[in-house]
Amino acid sequence: MTKNSLRLGTVAIAALLLGISAATAASCTSPVKDSDLIKPGTLVMSTNPTLPPLQFVDSSGELKGMRIELGTEIAKRLCLTPEYIKIDFDAMVPGLQGGRWDMINTGIFFTPARAKIMYMIPYEDQAISISVGNANKGKITKPEDLNGKTVGVELGGFEEAQTRAMDKSLKDKGGAGLTVQTFDTFATAYQALRAGQVDAVTSIDGVAEEYQKRGDFTRAMSGLYPSPVALAFKNKALADAVKTVLDDMKKDGSYDKLFASYGTPPFPDAFVVAGPGL
Repeated sequence: MTKNSLRLGTVAIAALLLGISAATAASCTSPVKDSDLIKPGTLVMSTNPTLPPLQFVDSSGELKGMRIELGTEIAKRLCLTPEYIKIDFDAMVPGLQGGRWDMINTGIFFTPARAKIMYMIPYEDQAISISVGNANKGKITKPEDLNGKTVGVELGGFEEAQTRAMDKSLKDKGGAGLTVQTFDTFATAYQALRAGQVDAVTSIDGVAEEYQKRGDFTRAMSGLYPSPVALAFKNKALADAVKTVLDDMKKDGSYDKLFASYGTPPFPDAFVVAGPGL
């Protein structure tokens, strides 16, 4: 096999992964330099696939969800091959800084502190919900109903921070507050709820709604503490290129169409890159 035929074969494989023709892939030139990527020609993304319907592994072992589709479309428009690394949330930022992936695509909440150490593009508004067992439907409808209860939540994220803020608020008002039980993943937290080891679980709205649709649990409260989530990068040039893609998707309607297909409101503000020195 000649070097040229080998190259064309590689292009064809990449085209198949991206869902485009080999001819289109061959003529597609990425605006991103190989030096701005950890693997030439590839957009390596980390995700924590425990949040159906936003990011999850289906029964056949395939990555699915709104954020997975968004990341794949971004890679396609950048003429790059998408590659996902499934990893726990607490390893996301250290892995980005250590050069293990190019982009965090797991719905990481935007905070000014995080924007001091990496480049972030807020692209989605997300709020948290409280899930309870179906037997407790209607018994917990407001934060005060959680006084004295044990609430499970994934370790280290925005959801844990807001659960602890709720605990403090309840105690400041003279209540018993919460016993906050942390878990490695949301899936494990929901397993604990099913087993009766916790009284409730804090998760993002989309996850709580999905579990309720399945009939597994009841979403007792929703829309709490709405905040933007973001894509995150170590490399500014890559962040700028992705921001351009999001702008283009907004203009051609594909961004709104994707979000609507999952029942998620589109981000209301313009896309901006926030990060060190910006």
